[in-house]
Amino acid sequence: MKQIRVLAQFYVDLLVKLGIIRFSMLLALALVALAVVVQIGVTLVMQGEVLNIDIVRSVTFGLLITPWAVYFLSVVVDQLEESRQRLSKLVTKLEEMRSRDMQLNKQLQANISQLNQEIEERKKAEEAREEAMRDLENEVYQRENAQLELAEQSALLKSFLDASPDLIYYRNEKGEFSGCNRAMEELTNRTEKQLVGLTPWDVYSEDIARKIVETDQQVFQQNVSLTYEQWLEYPDGRKAVFELRKVPFYSREGRRLGLMGFGRDITERKQYQDAQEKASRDKTAFISTISHELRTPLNGIVGLSRMLMNSSLNEEQRGYMRTIYVSAITLGNIFNDIIDMDKSDRRRLELLPKPLDFEAFVSEMGTISALMAEQKGLRFDLERLTDLPHGIEVDGTRLRQVLWNLISNATKFTKDGGVVMSVSCEVEDDQAQITFEVEDSGIGIPSRELEKIFAMYYQVKDENDNLHAVGTGIGLAVSRQLVQMMGGDITVSSEVGEGSTFTVTITAPIVALEDDEEEAMPRVPQASLNIFMVEDIELNITVAKALLESLGHEVTIAMRGEEALEMFDPELYDLVLLDIQLPDMTGFDIAARLREQYDHLPAIVALTANVIKDKSEYLNKGMDDAISKPLSVKAITDVIQSLVLTCPLDEEEEIDEMPEPTPQLSDDMVSKLLDLEMLSSYVEIVGTKPVYDSIAMFEAKMPEYIAILDSNMMAKDQDGIKFEAHKIKGAAGSIGLKHIQQVAQKAQSPELPAWWENINDWVDEIKDGYQNDLQVLKDWLAQQE
Repeated sequence: MKQIRVLAQFYVDLLVKLGIIRFSMLLALALVALAVVVQIGVTLVMQGEVLNIDIVRSVTFGLLITPWAVYFLSVVVDQLEESRQRLSKLVTKLEEMRSRDMQLNKQLQANISQLNQEIEERKKAEEAREEAMRDLENEVYQRENAQLELAEQSALLKSFLDASPDLIYYRNEKGEFSGCNRAMEELTNRTEKQLVGLTPWDVYSEDIARKIVETDQQVFQQNVSLTYEQWLEYPDGRKAVFELRKVPFYSREGRRLGLMGFGRDITERKQYQDAQEKASRDKTAFISTISHELRTPLNGIVGLSRMLMNSSLNEEQRGYMRTIYVSAITLGNIFNDIIDMDKSDRRRLELLPKPLDFEAFVSEMGTISALMAEQKGLRFDLERLTDLPHGIEVDGTRLRQVLWNLISNATKFTKDGGVVMSVSCEVEDDQAQITFEVEDSGIGIPSRELEKIFAMYYQVKDENDNLHAVGTGIGLAVSRQLVQMMGGDITVSSEVGEGSTFTVTITAPIVALEDDEEEAMPRVPQASLNIFMVEDIELNITVAKALLESLGHEVTIAMRGEEALEMFDPELYDLVLLDIQLPDMTGFDIAARLREQYDHLPAIVALTANVIKDKSEYLNKGMDDAISKPLSVKAITDVIQSLVLTCPLDEEEEIDEMPEPTPQLSDDMVSKLLDLEMLSSYVEIVGTKPVYDSIAMFEAKMPEYIAILDSNMMAKDQDGIKFEAHKIKGAAGSIGLKHIQQVAQKAQSPELPAWWENINDWVDEIKDGYQNDLQVLKDWLAQQE
């Protein structure tokens, strides 16, 4: 069956391939041939032989019948084939449709599954949405609570910022205010709402705004925080200095929004600093005053004791005088330590190296030290271990002060035995390496204390906490500083109960002394001179007059400046000695007045209790020379030799113009303090009540004026000081406070010479004096009633 289907398929395929006609002809020929073969076979079987006619008949019949039958069959087959093909196509389409239906069915099933899944997901989403709604409702509730808490916290933060005395503000990138606290509102006299949107140019004065804008730009350009100090002004004119800190601030995304500013009022700190500086100046002035006041009697004691020692005394009296002389020198050195302590605190210790006769210096130290040791019954030895240079360049005063401290301490803390000072020197390249050793046999210093004794104010203590070495604790500290300034140092070695050794090393250049030949020659006797001396202290007068008269001179004394100006006649005197500090004026004032009054003057020499280190100040202020008190024979004879005997007394000298002395206050304090002429005429017209009313108003306003004036003083604002002083002057003048008015006039006049140097004193005079002047005014008014 399968072979038949194969043959049939072959038949159909051949028909389709050859076409109906060709296939029919071919099939017909094949059938004719088949019919001939069959006819021949049948004839042979039936007749036994095949005739030609049989073959012709078979062929003819086959040719007539077979083509039509074949054609018909071919047509039928062809149609059948077409039908089959159409059917095949239809089947193919049906299969495709079936396949598509199956795919659609699968897709539909998938869609149904997906739809079911989506339905499930939607159910879940609906449940989630309902849960989200519940969560959202809860979140809204929590957010509302958070907003309420945030509002409360914001209010608390705002209250905290407003309660802060510090300035707090915000500015955007354009420099406009975005917010601030109450302190900032008070400073600018604007509310926060009024301040928002304004720039520093709209809020502050031009000078203040310029610096604020410049610092803002530094913060923005460099993107860093900035801290600085600036004076700001309140609406009432009061100034305060603030420590301002500016920092950039950013959003969460890192974008810079502007800057935050913080300002702390440090006016009190500045006032404290200024008070400290003033206290330091006052301390310096006090020490300077004490220096003069103490040196004056001390120099008198030294001078008189020295003169008495050269007089005829018995041994007991001479011993007393030596004690007085050494005690005065000791007290003077202690006082020098105190002066140097003040200079050390202000970093003003200085050296003034000059050529020094070193041999004479060492001998002098040995002589004075021997006198000191003799007072305690001790032995003093001076040992020169090597040859010493004749002249060195060193500050002899400072070196003497250092050695005196060491010898004084050695003597003070030695009960038995003695003190030895040894001096040695090594020379290298014209530099002298000098070593002093001061050795004593005293109480000694514990080893644990050796590194502490050079500290300021330190005093050695023993194990029982009893003072072992009682003293100021200043001398060694100052001495070490001075020696270190000389390029050396002080060291110490000691053993308790065995004594101590202090070693001083310095380096000094070797110099030749110009006056060697002159000092080797005897001084030419000087002629007797008429000397005019101005001095206000009896003790100094006694010492100086005794010395000068012992040298054969005649001395005329004046004790005040005005007295000296009245007594002086340039034709009568050969030399003028002027004390610098007098009750009514200075020696510089007297010199200036004399040079203005006379064309020809004798030599004018300043007398001062201070140590003279630089004479240029005295020479620039009209003096020909200056010498220290107490007078010494060498100093006065040198001055006479250089100024009197070598210079014509009528030689003209150019002098610098000096300011007139400040007029002194009169005795009539009421007329000095009050404008009595104005007050008297005013009281006569309107009575005393309006004056009392004006006084009450003045008393109410003055604290405000002074507070603003103080703030301007702190800020060093000349215009502000001038403005407030002008207001005080006007207010004081309106009630007749002439003295306060005059002082305020000075305070409001920056063009005055040395205005800034004096403004503090003038302001203090106003602050400290106006209440006293008011009381004087009230007392005067009470007398008019």
